[in-house]
Amino acid sequence: MKWMNSAWGVFAGSILGYGYYYFIGCNSGNCSITSDPINSMAYGSLMGLILFWPPKKNHTNAHV
Repeated sequence: MKWMNSAWGVFAGSILGYGYYYFIGCNSGNCSITSDPINSMAYGSLMGLILFWPPKKNHTNAHV
């Protein structure tokens, strides 16, 4: 169930991305990320995926 942590990160990032669009946003429409809620949610979910991606396991060699 390692993917569950990443799924929560995507969900939380999507919600935060929409919140950023709604509360801060871009009034002029020239901002590529914050001018559209879909773009803000996609960017937020990508950031959530990156932040909550499971770390690599450190495989050490015992025969060193």
